[in-house]
Amino acid sequence: MIMPRGQQLLLPANPWFIFVSLLVGLMVNLLQNMGLLGNAAWAPDLLSVILVFWCVHQPLRVGVFISFMLGLVTDVHQAALLGQHALSFSIMGFLALQMHRRMQWFTGTLQAPQILPVFVIGTLVDVLVRYVFGRSLADWSVALAPVIEAVLWVPVSFVLLMPQRRAPDPDENRPL
Repeated sequence: MIMPRGQQLLLPANPWFIFVSLLVGLMVNLLQNMGLLGNAAWAPDLLSVILVFWCVHQPLRVGVFISFMLGLVTDVHQAALLGQHALSFSIMGFLALQMHRRMQWFTGTLQAPQILPVFVIGTLVDVLVRYVFGRSLADWSVALAPVIEAVLWVPVSFVLLMPQRRAPDPDENRPL
């Protein structure tokens, strides 16, 4: 594949780095739900942002199964309907896997509007599952969460790609 002009070749992602970043995202979500924000509808889901990022950038390592398992852990922690977050995370993971080749051609700022529908669909699935099983519909502030997650896509992608951008052996005479 020919790289777009000005784009740097990336090193392979370390599986431990992927695992630690997903674990950090899970811990931030767990702390967020226990902290000041509580279960605010507008609060972004950092775990879903990191999960979708790795589904786009490392589709052979992170996929629908990992998304499902992290969704189950989130369901158990939040005492939500078992499978509610697992379904929405799995759908977001599947959609991210479907668009991962196209996303590689764009920078982080151009990826954010393209990834917004994935977060919107994940939030809609979450809200519909809650509604079907007897909870009232969420207020309008739930629409802010996917927008905030899409805005978070840019800094999260910058931070998570930093270890892959470093040169393995810096050399002034090397063309790449």
